[in-house]
Amino acid sequence: MAKKKKAVKKKAGKKRKAPKGLWSTKDVNLLKKLFPTNPTSKIAAKLRRKTDAVKKKASRMGLRKSKKYLKSIGRA
Repeated sequence: MAKKKKAVKKKAGKKRKAPKGLWSTKDVNLLKKLFPTNPTSKIAAKLRRKTDAVKKKASRMGLRKSKKYLKSIGRA
């Protein structure tokens, strides 16, 4: 005897999230905009990601904090 498979219903109208770890184009663009002049922890909170994940992504993208920002926090 063959077993019947249960039908899986999809919820209508709900947006799909990107799989864990993947960066959407929107997130990448926001990171590019915010990273040079904002604290990494605030950016991470806004993107709902861990601070280390934001640091790594910014590093891979070649992003740097601006000299003006570094000076404002006493690091330049």
